Amino acid sequence: MKAVVCQEPYNLTIEERPAPQAAPGEVIVRVRRVGLCGTDYHIYAGRHPFLAYPRVMGHELSGEVEHVSDMSPFHVGQQVAINPYLTCGTCIACRKDKPNACVNIRVLGVHTDGGMAELLAVPESALLDATGLTLDQAAMIEFLAIGAHAVARAAVAAGERVLVVGAGPIGIACGLFARSNGAEVTLTDTRLPRLAYARERLGFDDTADATADLDGSLAERTGGEMFDTVFDATGSLSAMAQSLGYVAHGGKLVLVGVAPGDLVFSDPELHKRETTLLASRNAHASDFERVREAILAGEIPTAALHTHSLLADDLPQRLPGLIAEADHVVKAIASF
Repeated sequence: MKAVVCQEPYNLTIEERPAPQAAPGEVIVRVRRVGLCGTDYHIYAGRHPFLAYPRVMGHELSGEVEHVSDMSPFHVGQQVAINPYLTCGTCIACRKDKPNACVNIRVLGVHTDGGMAELLAVPESALLDATGLTLDQAAMIEFLAIGAHAVARAAVAAGERVLVVGAGPIGIACGLFARSNGAEVTLTDTRLPRLAYARERLGFDDTADATADLDGSLAERTGGEMFDTVFDATGSLSAMAQSLGYVAHGGKLVLVGVAPGDLVFSDPELHKRETTLLASRNAHASDFERVREAILAGEIPTAALHTHSLLADDLPQRLPGLIAEADHVVKAIASF
């Protein structure tokens, strides 16, 4: 089978590999679509801390069942999305029904080879029925589920003032599901083209330029009270620390982005707000289902989110350009 392999930083190749064989409890999926995300870009650039090369990237996946056991509820040819978080089922997090924080988690395309290949063997439990969705829509479920999980973790309620710091794909996903819950959502970013796209194509009426007087702008919007819930999806330690200042007294700060290093907050600022500080990691199977239902119901503007298409064969040539054009890329999807 054909696979796209990151041999080392800045070196993608197309190579032939043996087709996978299904172990007991596994299904073979013919991969049709692979969404590209910041993790893939970081792997390509050599900035991922938990990765060994060579690696087949790809964790935003959709395809068709190629081979399955006779006892499976899935059938050959069925369209599916894939939950890329492979968990142990026995650790303390799994026992607490938090498999997204599994101690021994293996994420497809990161800790083990992923879906930038024509065929992939995965546990049957990782499959999500994608009947009724397009293959492109199904490949977008995973990144949207991260936003849905963050919003569920924060228990965002109707009428809340919500600020999303970082208007990349994950931040936009947080904004979409907070808006779906009835919150009043403001997006902010230093990349003005992203904010313009969010206003013009995704229906976010309130955006704030983070390169200007952001503190003053946000205070003016809220009568000085700031926001009930702030989602930080920047992946920047300095931005995360600054986001505390945008939280209302009695409010919540949800860290969705991840960055290497130590995060330092002002203790008086944290305490005087009685801040609820939450980390949000990956997503639950229930979040995948929430996204699937939202797409089927027409709640998610998937056509506008999908900004770039390419063939998997062209990834070695096209990936550097997508990184360079990040201001104008929401979701790029490669096709097999």
